[in-house]
Amino acid sequence: MGEIRDWRPFVYGGVASITAEFGTFPIDTTKTRLQIQGQKIDQSFAELRYRGMTDAFIKISKQEGINALYSGIWPAVLRQATYGTIKFGTYYTLKKVATERGWLLDKAGNENLWCNAGCATVAGAVSSAIANPTDVLKVRMQVSGKGTNNAGLVRCFKEIYVHEGVRGLWRGVGPTAQRAAVIAAVELPVYDFCKLHLMETFGDQVANHFISSFIASLGSAVASTPIDVIRTRLMNQRRVHQLQLHNPGGGGGGGVGTATVPPPSTSVTPPPSAVGSGHHHKFYTGSLDCAIQTVRNEGFRALYKGFVPTWVRMGPWNIIFFITYEQLKQMY
Repeated sequence: MGEIRDWRPFVYGGVASITAEFGTFPIDTTKTRLQIQGQKIDQSFAELRYRGMTDAFIKISKQEGINALYSGIWPAVLRQATYGTIKFGTYYTLKKVATERGWLLDKAGNENLWCNAGCATVAGAVSSAIANPTDVLKVRMQVSGKGTNNAGLVRCFKEIYVHEGVRGLWRGVGPTAQRAAVIAAVELPVYDFCKLHLMETFGDQVANHFISSFIASLGSAVASTPIDVIRTRLMNQRRVHQLQLHNPGGGGGGGVGTATVPPPSTSVTPPPSAVGSGHHHKFYTGSLDCAIQTVRNEGFRALYKGFVPTWVRMGPWNIIFFITYEQLKQMY
């Protein structure tokens, strides 16, 4: 019977993740918009359009419509169906294996923090790397909003594949895996720790799940926001094919005179040094470069852009997730 139940953490995790995503997605959209604005290196997003989460929520609703707050919801749901399912299923499966081998619990029955965090880190990193393409689609659609050329899931996927190749779908996979590992390493052990120590006061009830998940969300928001800012900016940038200006009217081949332009929906404006080069250009070459340039051009506080919506979203997201997860466990 134990083997039959092994699949349940995966299903519970997926269902609970999708439920939480629907309930908090508009907050995630405001977070993404805040994180990509103010990039002095990229003139397309240099303007500070939003003063904060509430201002972003209001302006997006007025200027683009309420539906724009849900741009990217379907790749987000698809992401949770894969990422959430694999992450939580793997985490609780690894904990079960660690318990059976005597690694997790000490003689007093207390969980080993480092073993617990290790299980969470592995689960978060692996699941996020697998689900990275859905994350890229979500970010691109959130940034573009409603009524743009890549507003649809299929069209957005096709645009990335045609102009950036398969590698474009795994853009930002490094910081994505790092962020997921950090969140999981903080969030899941903290939740389990709080839940265990609140058991005498509240029992295994909704009040316990609510408080434990809220505390867990604060720690994960503080630890993960800088990585999330870097991840969002890397995912949003496209490879820009610049016109070669030496011979605009020239013809074929790959030599001088070849004019390759970005797709209509590409809004990236390259720096002057890139114009006329004819080469692929990216604003950030990787996670470290993105972090350095962000701090250099916008200050250290830029790494915490979107912190408020991140925490505001993580709180309800975790509350909805863990309450749903716990109720599913009790039902079956």
